[in-house]
Amino acid sequence: MNKRVLNKPFGHPEAPGRLRTLTLCIAIAMPALAHAQAQSAGTLPEVRVTGSTETTEGTGSYTTNGPSNTATPLGLTLRETPQSVTVITQQRIEDQNLTNITEVLNNTTGVSVNQYETSRAQFVSRGFDINTIMIDGVPTTWQQPWSSGEIFTSTAMYDRIEVVRGATGLTTGAGDPSAAVNLVRKRASSNVFTGSVELEGGSWSTGRAMIDLSTPVNEAKTFRARIVGEYSDGDSYIRGLSKSNGTLFATFEADLTPNTLLTAGAGRQQVDSKGPMWGGLPVWYAEGFRTNWDRSTSTAADWTRWDTTYDQYFASISHRLANNWKIGAAYNYGERKADSHLLYLSGAPTFLTGEGMGAFAASYKVKTTQDDFALTAAGPIELGGRTHELAFGYNSQTQKFNADSRAALPFAVGMVPNFNLWNGVYPEPIWGPLTPYGNSETKQDAIYGAARFNITDPFKVIIGARVTDFRRSGEEMYSSPVDQKYNSEVTPYVGLLYDLTKQLTWYGSYTDIFQPQIQQDINRNYIDPIKGESLETGIKGAFLENQLNASAAIFQIKQKNLAVATTQTIPGLGGLPQTVYRASDGATSEGFELEANGEISRGWNISAGYTQYRLKDADGRDVNTIYPRKLLKIFTTYRLDGALSGLTIGGGVNWQGSTYTDALNPLGLVQRIDQGSFALVSLMARYDFNPRLSLQLNVNNVTDEKYYGMFDAYSQITYLAPRNATLTMRYRF
Repeated sequence: MNKRVLNKPFGHPEAPGRLRTLTLCIAIAMPALAHAQAQSAGTLPEVRVTGSTETTEGTGSYTTNGPSNTATPLGLTLRETPQSVTVITQQRIEDQNLTNITEVLNNTTGVSVNQYETSRAQFVSRGFDINTIMIDGVPTTWQQPWSSGEIFTSTAMYDRIEVVRGATGLTTGAGDPSAAVNLVRKRASSNVFTGSVELEGGSWSTGRAMIDLSTPVNEAKTFRARIVGEYSDGDSYIRGLSKSNGTLFATFEADLTPNTLLTAGAGRQQVDSKGPMWGGLPVWYAEGFRTNWDRSTSTAADWTRWDTTYDQYFASISHRLANNWKIGAAYNYGERKADSHLLYLSGAPTFLTGEGMGAFAASYKVKTTQDDFALTAAGPIELGGRTHELAFGYNSQTQKFNADSRAALPFAVGMVPNFNLWNGVYPEPIWGPLTPYGNSETKQDAIYGAARFNITDPFKVIIGARVTDFRRSGEEMYSSPVDQKYNSEVTPYVGLLYDLTKQLTWYGSYTDIFQPQIQQDINRNYIDPIKGESLETGIKGAFLENQLNASAAIFQIKQKNLAVATTQTIPGLGGLPQTVYRASDGATSEGFELEANGEISRGWNISAGYTQYRLKDADGRDVNTIYPRKLLKIFTTYRLDGALSGLTIGGGVNWQGSTYTDALNPLGLVQRIDQGSFALVSLMARYDFNPRLSLQLNVNNVTDEKYYGMFDAYSQITYLAPRNATLTMRYRF
């Protein structure tokens, strides 16, 4: 196994110049921090300030009753939120050994992952792409075609992952009406020195080690710190593919006053991939019939690599006023980098000789920076003799993207002599200097507000709106420059909740989200942004003293203003004809979901969800058919008692319905690429030798199902992992 270590220091030399806002926040708070530390002799009472979110670690639960700001800024519980929400808690992350965001979303109700390459994937909900990742409730946008390691995002620095399905424009701004994924960081909240160590070994010589330490810093415990470090390395079931992953996360909390909390920290994740595939495996032979490759087959050359880093810095301050209002400010800075040297194989090989595959070498260096700033205020108001809740704020997001390419010298295009015997041996080009390929800047500024009116004890009404100014500019090789500006895009939110009983609540909601388009009409005006309107209604319940949350929902999502091509053209880049577009009704998604998470009896945790929908365009045709319309996800654990009280056993199944796409085969005929329904079975067992030491075994894809992700645009597939296992030792102190 080729061992690689993190060879870059924590942080980045450019970071100080980019962090003026972070530094300013901390500098302003330093006098109060010094005062708090000066009181460490015990003159201050031991007061803890609860942050805007509660943690799930240490609860042992598969659900949470803490507040969430992913769907609305009101800090509502799951039952109080009039949309479908799933929370993957720390206990589920540990029980299923979910070490990255792709594994988490593969086990989330209503979400599917199409991993069409070894280093890229598309997250999907209700038939639409997910393109918004939030961190502690602050939205960031990621560009899936220019992967910078997003699918490998480690869960080591996060307490939980919240997923709100449907349109989420009130909290995220622009995007698709699919879902928002909110990564909630771990907190430095411990008043005693505590921590854990994990050591893991698994299939294909994989290994992982993690240490997580929390401690108070001063005697009064008003200043607390936490540090998390993780390193993993290993080969793969795919020939020549290996990956190392290093994560470092540090954060602190300071009680500046009994009602003021300062939080700040930084994190870095570096992923080095050797032998990644660019594209997938050919679906057909040149003769027109289907291939059936071994899952270890790869199109990568032995010199290919795709290395990424993600640096993040954050700071927030919150203060609780005497009237129970809470005000706050937060700043996040993120910097993603990717450096790739890749080989793409295209075409269809002949069955007997394996000839006919072309090779294209390319190298790209990508950098994306994200600056996010937020001001928030929330609290109760008295009106009509009843208490209501109000929240409002300001949010600013700026994303800058730059991509450079290297020419492959003296050649970029070649042929593979026999793909049937391909072993990755192909000459690496001499790479030329970096030259500009593309750049863009996207900026969103928004004000928002939401209120929950308690009309009667059982009846609540939520009304909210977001007003967004959107600006995007940039250019990319082979594409016309883009310069878009939309002012005062209004995103409404309406929710109704009625408590039917002490355990059951009926809810209904309407909201939307907008997504700017780069297509132009006959007058060279951009087609208006797509509007994704989301309607949802259902019943939510909290049972067994709120240890079990369950819901049933039906939903409808409609797109408006989708750009569709016409037969007209106008002169474009370099005088070439550019297609003219017009606005039309887009796709409509309709379906239902059932979900339950939590403890159904003492020691018995369960997570279960079923989703079914249909997605059709304005003409009634199925669209996005590579995404499954039916999803069933179940996982459960049970802790035995008596003589076997140290043993926990569990298992689950992820089942999805059939998927397909129609494409031209090498003979020029339309042929279907399909994948039948399949189920992935997982098992786990953990033995607690004592309250501190445990050993856990996880086995995935127990039945060794052969399945794949589709790269439908190029008639290629990528086989995913066969049966595999990991053994994890965990020590807590």
